[in-house]
Amino acid sequence: MAYSGAPPLESRMDVTQFDFALPPELIALRPAVPRDAARMLVVRADGGFEHARVRDLAEYLRAGDLLVVNDTKVFPARLRGRRVGRGESEPKIELMLHKRTGPSGFLAFARPARKLAPGDRVRLGQDLTATVTVRGEGGEIEITFDLSGSTLDLAIAAQGEMPLPPYIAGKRPADGRDASDYQTMFATQDGSVAAPTAGLHFTPELIANLEAHGVSRESVTLHVGAGTFLPVSAADTKDHRMHSEWAALAAGTAARLNAARKAGGRIVAVGTTTLRTLESATDAEGTIHPLARETDIFITPGYDFGAADILLTNFHLPRSTLFMLVSAFAGLETMKVAYAEAIREHYRFYSYGDACLIFRPGAP
Repeated sequence: MAYSGAPPLESRMDVTQFDFALPPELIALRPAVPRDAARMLVVRADGGFEHARVRDLAEYLRAGDLLVVNDTKVFPARLRGRRVGRGESEPKIELMLHKRTGPSGFLAFARPARKLAPGDRVRLGQDLTATVTVRGEGGEIEITFDLSGSTLDLAIAAQGEMPLPPYIAGKRPADGRDASDYQTMFATQDGSVAAPTAGLHFTPELIANLEAHGVSRESVTLHVGAGTFLPVSAADTKDHRMHSEWAALAAGTAARLNAARKAGGRIVAVGTTTLRTLESATDAEGTIHPLARETDIFITPGYDFGAADILLTNFHLPRSTLFMLVSAFAGLETMKVAYAEAIREHYRFYSYGDACLIFRPGAP
């Protein structure tokens, strides 16, 4: 397989190279309406730029190209409650569920984690209680709920909140609009604690326009974990480890992707999660295989791409693994200049922000 589990030797870099200054007023707190009205900075394979809108996407693609989206669905993973059963003190606790471990078990990030120890009970709303089984590092805990299976799913859906990213949640609370705004039109597979945000730009009208231009669509699944919100704290990329996430790519999808490429079509990854899934499923010869496993693929400059030719993505945080990924796709200097252009032109950044369409140098 193309992915070995760690950044290639030549990609080991000082993370400060992926830093940039972003004016806080450019952080989008609401999406564009309609969704495909968002602006789109086009980064050509030669490093040049064009300014467009997401609704113009078909003009940059051609018949035979294949659009690949992530069909994961965000669940209301943020729960608020209190620690109970340890004397009169019942401190407030907030949990961010991020990975299921069984019918009644989850891994979660807790705030404040120092208030919890194995054996503690937590009440998270009227009918939802759990026991802390493990307290790990970095605020992570493992909990076992009193409910399980679909009964637990319904209780979490009733008590939980849409897990907006910290840079939005720190400026306003989640509300009813976010229940639909923070979900893509492709969402069918429950399991993410963050939206695959490039997919937020799509509308039925845009999909119909792409189909009319001969661009077909396939779906993969990557359940985005809370690790997507974590900054890179290591000084060098070689010392950063990604949280693993569940990814799936069906055998029929793999066959159609390979056939499209053989016929001269280009693979257009909608979002970094889709791109990471595709690359996790691609071998050294560029053949895409079925996939159903955890992946912790970490893509940095020096990575040899095997599947994706074009990437539609949002604008990402400084020093983030996602900015490292787009820098690997188009070149670090190209993306630094592109982000400077986006800032100068007042593009909107992050989850609810504008889009960037990147053509990989050397791709067909």
